[in-house]
Amino acid sequence: QVQLVESGGGLVQPGGSLRLSCEVSGIIFSNYFMAWYRQPPGKERELIASIDSRGRPIYTESVQGRFTISRENDKNTMYLQMNSLKPEDTAVYYCNGRVLFPNWGQGTQVIVSS
Repeated sequence: QVQLVESGGGLVQPGGSLRLSCEVSGIIFSNYFMAWYRQPPGKERELIASIDSRGRPIYTESVQGRFTISRENDKNTMYLQMNSLKPEDTAVYYCNGRVLFPNWGQGTQVIVSS
């Protein structure tokens, strides 16, 4: 069974930066199209960025130009560099496959506030 462990969240001021990590085990990570999702308070979980097995990224409009998704296949790890953070980026952030695995990790909380 795949295991997903997100880390790197925290409290940051508007305009600040954070780097999230997602450690993956239980699958051949390099074979999978991966993605970052987030769930703002009181809202549905949403896809924000994805990256194919060759490292090609796709972003939603809400994060395009501010967030950068990347992966290190030899470390079974995916990253999300978040710059120019806004209060509306406040959410719990999760990683998963672009085609969802049956389970989710615990997520990592990001709070953008002054």
